[in-house]
Amino acid sequence: MSKRGELRRSQLLAAAANRFWRQGFGNTSLADIASDANVPLGNVYYYFKTKQDIAAGVADIFVAETETMLREVAQAEADPRRRVQALIRRLSESNRSRVERGCPIALAARDFSEAAPAAARRAASAFELLIGFIGRELQRTGARPSIALSRAREIIVEWQGGIALAHALEDPTILAEAMRRAEQKLLQSNYQ
Repeated sequence: MSKRGELRRSQLLAAAANRFWRQGFGNTSLADIASDANVPLGNVYYYFKTKQDIAAGVADIFVAETETMLREVAQAEADPRRRVQALIRRLSESNRSRVERGCPIALAARDFSEAAPAAARRAASAFELLIGFIGRELQRTGARPSIALSRAREIIVEWQGGIALAHALEDPTILAEAMRRAEQKLLQSNYQ
């Protein structure tokens, strides 16, 4: 595909991700996506045969962005606890948009599940990447694998639960408190 074609494809995926996040997969039409991307509707089919293909592309974006973030955190910090703290800080950078709209990854995993189940699973794998990263880093601090995995899940549950409740109640302090609790879980010293 040419550079211009890649740009158009990226524009369509960005527009779709934004629309899916704002109004849901089922309520978004190909015409909405094309309009938001400034691409003629007929050209959408050159890049994607179905809306399910677009969902798969959006899920791939979530995974790629998560992988990039984890790589950057790993490169920036050598200490395992600091790496997880840095990750929590990075996740907190999007608190405002999460309070306003919820988590785009969680919404995709839910919204894609009936019409595009493979895309739903792919979107959810971003959570698996986060849990795996945190678990491995906690193991590096001496935690047993089962404890490290449990703590990693607790941190992600705290984050996602905070997003859900903060979004529902339109209260950013709920998410800020959840992120502080996530960091406290990290700092708990009894991993054995």
